[in-house]
Amino acid sequence: MSYEENVRKVTPYTPGEQPTGKVIKLNTNESPYPPAPEVYKALEGLNIEELRKYPDPVCMELVSALASYYGLDEDEVFVGVGSDDVLSMCFLTFFNGKDPILFPDITYSFYDVWAEVYDIPYKTIPLKEDFSIDPSDYRNEKNGGIVIANPNAPTGVIEDLTVIEDIISHNPDVCVIIDEAYVDFGGVTALPLLKKYENVIVVRTMSKSRSLAGMRIGYAFGNKKAIKYLNDVKFSVNSYTMNMPSLKAGAAAIRDDAYFRETVSKIIATREWTKEQLKDLGFTFRDSATNFIFASHEGVLLGESREELARRIFETLKSRNIFVRYFEKPRIDGYLRISIGTDEEMRIFIETLKEIIMR
Repeated sequence: MSYEENVRKVTPYTPGEQPTGKVIKLNTNESPYPPAPEVYKALEGLNIEELRKYPDPVCMELVSALASYYGLDEDEVFVGVGSDDVLSMCFLTFFNGKDPILFPDITYSFYDVWAEVYDIPYKTIPLKEDFSIDPSDYRNEKNGGIVIANPNAPTGVIEDLTVIEDIISHNPDVCVIIDEAYVDFGGVTALPLLKKYENVIVVRTMSKSRSLAGMRIGYAFGNKKAIKYLNDVKFSVNSYTMNMPSLKAGAAAIRDDAYFRETVSKIIATREWTKEQLKDLGFTFRDSATNFIFASHEGVLLGESREELARRIFETLKSRNIFVRYFEKPRIDGYLRISIGTDEEMRIFIETLKEIIMR
């Protein structure tokens, strides 16, 4: 008998490349702008001597800032090391039944990884051809929980709140997690539904709209009982999940609301410009409510399939130090996910794309 018989073997999540050197990085949906000025001040004022101590296990400075900003009580807020950690805790806490949890077949590819590593049965529900959700698919399907990313990744599609509420209302006996990593770029939040349904958890991140991907700050909102369940599991795994610099940076980012709104507006404006440029080049895509565009090109005039063209564009861009995301998966292997950079980065990207398309 080998020790490997007792090893938990899973296929891990594959993150986007993190290239070094001078590149145009449009592959991991990070903000192209630096953190808020208040974040700089908070970190510059950090008492380094204090790092010898453990951080606040209940993360009160950050929790309090979030509760105040979103108009909630402090015990309706949960924080973690990026929304990945928060979602992982949600899976571990709320999906402990025998029935499969449900999520779309095209969505954030960490969901099935967590399900597998925690031995949670799951079933994927196919999106419609236009990548939208049919809420009726979730009405009569026995399940142990549901996860919906809204706006969705990698498609960028936003569902109306009526669709989200339809899914929640037809599944009152299980937890429904709404992953809102990209909601600040044009989505409609499910936060109002927290007062109407006790089975809802809304998850957010500071990695995208608040320019703090490197700090790993995520958070969730829910009713007080649900948040207590989350904290009970968290303290059973790791009492000190967040470090002092992250707690201070996160609270400072929330306080600097003017900077947050300014940078989000700039990203949205650049996204809209990029959409028009891509349309002129023959790309098609669902309208994006995120900080990325999920685009495809038929490639008819080039004598290539959509899949062949997408891969060629991806590889050629990479050879020129421009990184976008390509997913070699059924239904989406003819698409590229293009994060929104600065105006100058997107201008260079579009000019390079023209050269590739019109070779």
